[in-house]
Amino acid sequence: MSKLAVFDFDSTLMDGETIDFFAEVLGFKEKVVAITERAMAGELDFYASLVERVALLKGLPQSKVEQICQDLPMMPGAKEVVAGLKAKGYTVVCFSGGFRDATKPACEKLGIDADFSNFLHSEEGILTGAVGGEMMYSQAKGDMITRLQALLGVNRVDTLVVGDGANDLSMFAHADTRVAFCAKPVLKEAATHCVDVKDLREILTIV
Repeated sequence: MSKLAVFDFDSTLMDGETIDFFAEVLGFKEKVVAITERAMAGELDFYASLVERVALLKGLPQSKVEQICQDLPMMPGAKEVVAGLKAKGYTVVCFSGGFRDATKPACEKLGIDADFSNFLHSEEGILTGAVGGEMMYSQAKGDMITRLQALLGVNRVDTLVVGDGANDLSMFAHADTRVAFCAKPVLKEAATHCVDVKDLREILTIV
């Protein structure tokens, strides 16, 4: 029987928010953090908050983006939980409202089967402040998980989802095992399990 595990990236597989690391280089981390916090708590529309935050990144060199993304801190237990779930027969996938620059190298290191995220637009090696991709809307993760379930022949009973913020709610609607990981209250309310310590290995005690 096929099984599917879907993880959020920022503050779930990775210890932090990718966009905050970018903003720190440009000197306005606090402004971006404040918008991110409100979006993850469900106080702001995810799409509007993403567009607003990425606009602030205009002028950042693509080379700097790649450099930061090669060195992002993984959440404790990330590699172990992926290996443990795969040993139990899961296909492990990452959905991120963040950026492919970050998810691609991280997921390759962690042994994750596929990643779905957004793209930062650049011209001549410099970010333009524009963003596009498959994970830009609050309903995107829900839409993508149902497509993957159909493709893999997996039902909701055999689907595990793990996230921390409001934009994970749409994928929580399509899984019977829903883990809120060090999560915002809005997501905990929709979860079947809550993990409140920064150790992803705790998930292996649930499945």
